Amino acid sequence: MTSFGEKVYALTAKIPKGKVATYGQIAALAGSARAARAVGQLMARNKDPKAVPCHRVVSATGALTGYAFDGVSMKRKKLIGEGVSFKGTRVDLATALWKS
Repeated sequence: MTSFGEKVYALTAKIPKGKVATYGQIAALAGSARAARAVGQLMARNKDPKAVPCHRVVSATGALTGYAFDGVSMKRKKLIGEGVSFKGTRVDLATALWKS
């Protein structure tokens, strides 16, 4: 794995329950602000969702995009179970965005 990938997984592991980060936010924190899609690809290949809670990474609009472990409906269910609030189908980023 690349050092970028290692940074992405390490950062994602730090997102606390009840909070989310955006793909772009994680990319910027990992040192490649324009690599949001690469972060998404890394989340899709995540092998250990307990250690790397990829369900806590969402789009810049709060929309839920793919989730390799039983789809977007499971991602939503997990986030709601952790106390993340939604506005319609999108995460309420005003209250749930992780301040790294």
